[in-house]
Amino acid sequence: MVTILSKIFISKQGKKEDQIRKAYGTLCSVLGIFLNIFLFVGKYVAGFVSGSIAIMADAFNNLSDAGSSFITLIGFIFAGKKPDSDHPFGHGRIEYLSGLGVAFLIMLMGVELMKSSVKKIMHPEAVEISALSVGILAVSILVKLYMAYYNKKVGKQINSGAMLATSTDSLSDAVSTTVVLLAMLFLYVTKINIDGYCGVLVALFILVAGFEAAKDTVSPLLGQAPEPEFVERIASIVTAHEEVVGIHDLIVHDYGPGRRIISLHAEVPGNGDIYELHDVIDLIERELEQELHCDATIHMDPIDTDNEAVAEKKAAVVALIDSMKEGLTIHDFRMVVGTTHTNLIFDVVVPVGYKKTEDTLKQQIEQLVQEKWPDCFTVIKVDYAYTK
Repeated sequence: MVTILSKIFISKQGKKEDQIRKAYGTLCSVLGIFLNIFLFVGKYVAGFVSGSIAIMADAFNNLSDAGSSFITLIGFIFAGKKPDSDHPFGHGRIEYLSGLGVAFLIMLMGVELMKSSVKKIMHPEAVEISALSVGILAVSILVKLYMAYYNKKVGKQINSGAMLATSTDSLSDAVSTTVVLLAMLFLYVTKINIDGYCGVLVALFILVAGFEAAKDTVSPLLGQAPEPEFVERIASIVTAHEEVVGIHDLIVHDYGPGRRIISLHAEVPGNGDIYELHDVIDLIERELEQELHCDATIHMDPIDTDNEAVAEKKAAVVALIDSMKEGLTIHDFRMVVGTTHTNLIFDVVVPVGYKKTEDTLKQQIEQLVQEKWPDCFTVIKVDYAYTK
């Protein structure tokens, strides 16, 4: 259905990627609202006829899903707004907020269902089974599985956390409705009413789904590390140019799906022509934009590539730091030779979660260096890794 509707309502010709992305998100959200309202009406009728609290709760869960799809729709509409003076990086993070809103609605429905189910266990009521109720539940399971499928497929296609959260919710709904259906069949066969207990089980499914959805949307809002594959792709593009000796201080700023800004330092030969090197850096920035659809800012770091003494000293310092076995790396190594002593100037990159203070680390490296070369002193700047 989504494939057919996308061919009818979404024209890719002459449109930018963000416009196509917004169109897909809007289409899937509107379809989600329609299907969830359809399921709510059907399950409400089935629950009213049978007197099942689990079916009624499942019906209102679908109504909340319709509200979730509406929130997702609003998120896509506002996320597609162009940057303005107050938000120069655009409004893409609204989509993360809409996904978080969906997650909270899922968990709220889980709590309410849990309360109703416990009440049903304490005060059980008769449940009537009919072909209508069974048929509606079976159709609902199929519809929810289809919704989980298309939301996951399109969510991955357009990299939407909100749609992936909706897919998770739809899958949990299919599971919960299956539990309700099995409870009705169990009652029909054994005459034992486990309606309230199944309601508790459904509530647990919903709460877990809501928690997972919230976790997936909160992480990018808090500034999660970029995917290792994305980092490797950046490194391969930049270092593919022979003028670039190495890279460091890579930072990826995420302002919403499709709105990433990259900054990094590229090491280049200090004896190279600055105009030619600058032209290469400009070329790399454009290449990153075309290949990865992100804005890139690259800072040139000139390094001494022809001085054998500097290269040997750097290799020796790297070996000393590796002997600490703490996952440290160095860059921007320089050596200033004076009449009485030599300064070794470099940056040390510490991994995420490193426990030592900067002063302690500097003193430890200084001690290692002076034990090996008493006439050498260190000038160290501590950097932190922002990628995995």
